[in-house]
Amino acid sequence: MAQRVSIFVTCIVDQLFPAVGLAMADVLDRLGYQVDFPQDQTCCGQPAFNTGYRREACQVARHFLKVFRDSEYVVVPSGSCTSMIVHHFHDLFPDDAQALRAADALAPRVWEFSKFVLEVAGVDDVGARLEDVVTYHDSCHALREFGIRDGPRRLLANVRGLELREMDAAEECCGFGGTFSVKFPEISGGMAGTKIDSIVRTGAKTVVSVDSSCLMQIQGALARAELPVRTMHLAEVLASR
Repeated sequence: MAQRVSIFVTCIVDQLFPAVGLAMADVLDRLGYQVDFPQDQTCCGQPAFNTGYRREACQVARHFLKVFRDSEYVVVPSGSCTSMIVHHFHDLFPDDAQALRAADALAPRVWEFSKFVLEVAGVDDVGARLEDVVTYHDSCHALREFGIRDGPRRLLANVRGLELREMDAAEECCGFGGTFSVKFPEISGGMAGTKIDSIVRTGAKTVVSVDSSCLMQIQGALARAELPVRTMHLAEVLASR
């Protein structure tokens, strides 16, 4: 019997980039997993947590723990949301032993998508094909909180027809940072500009990352500069045939 994988699609994917969630499910299905989408899922609580609304974040996190408590694996197309669940749920419940136990029990079963494919499924070639020249953006949470750097590049290297060109500012922040981009728009815009200049220098036609929030920031800057470069989540690339 195939192992069951529950997918948590995140707010941004659910509301703005549903194709990413569908692509992730397609890849996992191709790898032989039984894909489950818990209908009651909402948010991980990261927006409230990052802006200081601890009580509201706790409420959302408790709901998340309830929805996914029986999941064998939870796979997430976002380094930042994975980090919230794995690293920061524990911080939310210092005075709630039951919730703390639930958070600690769930954390080892929550995986960022690319890490799950490589380390749990044990696959670095999913049979994808995409005729394109791409560059890869290292999202801050995935890189700095999980050390996700070489893995996505290994997966991209095995996509037939794809050429990966490294940018010189791959590990620099795109300037999104959730509410940071709203509170500090000039700084955020300046950081995005630096990233766009680096992308352009590669000559790539597509920017790939593991976080749709970063790609949203980058795509907005590309569109404002009227540059013919698109963005794709890694899951969308790996789902290409």
